Amino acid sequence: MKRASIPILAALTACLLALPAHAASYYPISVEEYTYGPFDQLRIDKVYELSRSDDPANIPTGDFDRDGLHFVLLDVVKTDQAETDTKDYAETITLETDTKDMALIIQQLELSMEVSTEDGYTGTLTPDYPGIKVEAAGYKTSSRTVTATRSYPNLSDADASLIPRTIQDSGRTLTLADVQWQEAGGFYNASATYSGTASSKYATGYIATVEYKGEVTRTSCDTVIYTATFASHGETQNSKAPQPSQGPAESDPPEAPEDGVNWAVLVIPAALLLGLAGFGGWKLVKYIKDKKRGYVK
Repeated sequence: MKRASIPILAALTACLLALPAHAASYYPISVEEYTYGPFDQLRIDKVYELSRSDDPANIPTGDFDRDGLHFVLLDVVKTDQAETDTKDYAETITLETDTKDMALIIQQLELSMEVSTEDGYTGTLTPDYPGIKVEAAGYKTSSRTVTATRSYPNLSDADASLIPRTIQDSGRTLTLADVQWQEAGGFYNASATYSGTASSKYATGYIATVEYKGEVTRTSCDTVIYTATFASHGETQNSKAPQPSQGPAESDPPEAPEDGVNWAVLVIPAALLLGLAGFGGWKLVKYIKDKKRGYVK
């Protein structure tokens, strides 16, 4: 019994494995039937709502029969439901530089900036050149010695007390550092040298503040509508042929469902095969062997 069942079960398994694999398809959110043109051709629109991640190739577009008519695909129209919101946007950046020359600072800037905000806006920004601000990053102080010379002629004596101890020069107070004397006609001419310290403050660097401005947009809907239009293309064969009163004729195969698989053709023989395997298939095999050996006439 086991030997007879194995070939039958193998055949059944092969039949089941031979069933076609079908990709997942979508269902329409609405179906509209209407007439079109001077001859009132019957048409059907099937509307599908998909997300951008869905594959529109899975939309059913094959021919089908309905109410005795055969329908074929005319077209599939895509309608993007996305709504775009636009607004002005700015971002501020700072740039460290060793110069305050605006022309040199502009050369260091990026010509544009791609941005993506936390609330879903994206866009391209460009620098606002007239609004660039430059300020010192910090300061240091430097000191140097400065000198000045003064002449004092016709002095009665070569006495340093006759020379001023300090002078004002360019807003600085300088102190007497040296005196050179020269006698002329009983008088003395003094050449006095004064010295002092000058301090100056200088920037250690600069910081440029730049605003990048532009428009950013956001898509508020992620839905795409597809409309598949089918047109009637004559009557089906079944509608033209006379309809039998009790089911289809024996010569006509059972009508296949829309998915293209006639399950009755596959399931009924499979059930019969299982029945033979489980309830007497072995007797049939024994009968065939005895027939070949001449035991049965």
